[in-house]
Amino acid sequence: MLLALDIGNTTVAVGIFEGKNLVKTWKIRSDKDKTCDEYGIILLNLLRFAGLEPSAVSDVIISSVVPPLTPIFQTLSHNFFHDKALVVGPGLRTGMPILYEAPLEVGADRVVGAVAAYEKVGGPCIIVDFGTATTFDAVSAKGEYLGGAIAPGIQISAEALYLKTAKLPRIEVRKPSKAIGKTTVTSMQSGLYFGYVGLVSNIIREIKKELGEEAQVIATGGFGGQISPEVKSIQVYEPHLVLEGLRIVYERNRP
Repeated sequence: MLLALDIGNTTVAVGIFEGKNLVKTWKIRSDKDKTCDEYGIILLNLLRFAGLEPSAVSDVIISSVVPPLTPIFQTLSHNFFHDKALVVGPGLRTGMPILYEAPLEVGADRVVGAVAAYEKVGGPCIIVDFGTATTFDAVSAKGEYLGGAIAPGIQISAEALYLKTAKLPRIEVRKPSKAIGKTTVTSMQSGLYFGYVGLVSNIIREIKKELGEEAQVIATGGFGGQISPEVKSIQVYEPHLVLEGLRIVYERNRP
């Protein structure tokens, strides 16, 4: 079995593959203060609770946008699964040319998501990842990573309203029944939700103009399931796109 780990700023997405089949997924909290042993025990317990034998994990692949956690999970792979993990970055073949002015600046999750999207829908395509930040990535018809845009995630926006104003409360981000809010909470939800739908729609529209071709749009990430149905230009929502991309990259670098 292949253990795929996508280390993000808020959560670590964990996936178990048997061949090309994603058989189980979990999300655990990203915590820079946790030790390798603590993360290892969490993963072992999750595997056993799902009826999966940890010794059946033969390979590990990691993408990470949290540098302090990368070596922790590399050590975890060695200590708990007796495998030297593949880490998405320089020296690993993705099969996708990165046409960025500084290719090393592109987050590993963005590259891996682009690889999976191109494999699924071809090109040109646009990937919208609703994570801690919301990222927009463009892939050409020839399968080249072109770049994209980065915006604050909707949860970050909600927290900023709470932290930077004296009287606005912390709220749950969800779609209100009406755009005209009758309370402070519903007014905030209206501004956040409908404003964010507008932000996403407009960025997709501008990227499509620059691509110059009709592009497929594929969404992923935590809030993607909630926001995607509101954005007409998004055709597909794939919650495990990055994990699927990790499997593809692993297969292209199989030891």
